[in-house]
Amino acid sequence: MTSGNGLFFHPDSCPACGGRSIRAYKKGTYSDRLTRDEIKITDHRYGKIWDLSRCRDCGHIFADPCPSPEYLFRLYGEVEDPLYEEEAEGRARNFRPILDRLAKTTAPGSRLFDVGAATGILLALARSRGFVPDGAEPSAWAVKLAAEKYGLHLRQGAFEAVAVEPESCDVVTMIDFIEHTPSPFEAIRKAATILHRGGILALVTPDIHSLAARIAGRRWWHLRPAHLSFFSRRSLAALLGRAGFSIILERRYSWTFSLHYLLSRKAVFYRLLRVRGLALFFKKIPVKLSLGDSFEIYARKDRLA
Repeated sequence: MTSGNGLFFHPDSCPACGGRSIRAYKKGTYSDRLTRDEIKITDHRYGKIWDLSRCRDCGHIFADPCPSPEYLFRLYGEVEDPLYEEEAEGRARNFRPILDRLAKTTAPGSRLFDVGAATGILLALARSRGFVPDGAEPSAWAVKLAAEKYGLHLRQGAFEAVAVEPESCDVVTMIDFIEHTPSPFEAIRKAATILHRGGILALVTPDIHSLAARIAGRRWWHLRPAHLSFFSRRSLAALLGRAGFSIILERRYSWTFSLHYLLSRKAVFYRLLRVRGLALFFKKIPVKLSLGDSFEIYARKDRLA
């Protein structure tokens, strides 16, 4: 049910499994209007969450009230995030293992569609490995940069709204996407629509029940205004099964970033990072974070949603 101003709505069923047994889960620390800076990928204001509800049936945790899709997509269309592209090499290190696994199960020339493609780093890597790249991204800035830097022609707009021929893709990737959308089932169902039977969906999303999340508490780095959904193993299985997928591989995702990027997350280091020689040196030092606080899931489309 949408509120009077059209900016927020209360889900009347679970966004993952569709169940209607919902209860309040946690009082939020954030109730302001979103800005485009608060939803960019490199936002570092951790600990801010919406009021959260929990589904009794599958355990899915979600923002309630939740920003409306129209409100969110307008903001995402305005996002500019130069720091994301500055960390391109670090992000490439994160994407390569995923593409390695996908390459083992797909034929050369397979069409890979990346959802929330940002500036196209993953798709440029996929192209170099023989995939035919395609993808959707709402940010006009990111779409323009993807064309200028990587020669990629992304579809600008929300994934659920862009036109893609049914059953035309072999692989769909959703790397840190599904937690950002107020309607995860619609996104997964769209992925099922554009995949042929037997096609693979690869997704990465935070695990709010992980040991790292429990230890970090309110300081956990995935607690931020842009994140609207928090999945468990059970709710992911329910969401994917509802859309016609079966999980074929589950892993714990490891992140790799440059030391420069990690230091930039804390304001205390800003002055140090302004020293050009040190900044360049820190950018060359990769740091692997095996925190075990994100799911890495591969699922096969078995049937139509």
